[in-house]
Amino acid sequence: MISLYAIKPGFQSLLRPLARWLHGRGVTANQVTLAALFLSLAAGGAVWLWPAPETVLLLPPVLLLRMALNALDGMLAREFQGPTPLGAILNEIGDVLADAGLYLPLALLSGVSPVAVVALVLLALSSEFCGVLAVMIGASRRYDGPMGKSDRALLLGVIALWLGFGGPGGGWLTVALWVANGLLALTGFNRLRGALREVKSCP
Repeated sequence: MISLYAIKPGFQSLLRPLARWLHGRGVTANQVTLAALFLSLAAGGAVWLWPAPETVLLLPPVLLLRMALNALDGMLAREFQGPTPLGAILNEIGDVLADAGLYLPLALLSGVSPVAVVALVLLALSSEFCGVLAVMIGASRRYDGPMGKSDRALLLGVIALWLGFGGPGGGWLTVALWVANGLLALTGFNRLRGALREVKSCP
């Protein structure tokens, strides 16, 4: 299923010199993971405290920076420092907390359906759980689409830009969010199905 996750290797290649530079200065993967989480919570907190179009414009650059930090922590862990159990925990928990912190405050904006936003956060959580659950049955961590973390960031970034520059919300936005929720449900299903197929194909 098509997902922005497919372009991750190319994105990482662009960031590899920066990862090498950070490693040379003693920056750890866990520190980068925590920085991405705190940045996301700070931006979401700003929108929650001041739910105005001007504040919503914080989200697109923060979402892009979060994607870069997420790619960097993975490269630091795999290519320079070695993965750790604590790093795996921080990575998974950090992703779902960052999603909740960034997206839930959008429910406070005029023209945005609070129910659709809350459903999106819950379905995002469940889809990531499905990806982790694959490991428990002997498969690899699943990142199947069509609405993975990067896809959600793109969608919510575009919505934030629209609202931030004064675009109207309302019915079309509610429909778009529920379509995204349907794609999130499909994402969870695809990850579980992919995990089961992977396990069955193993000798």
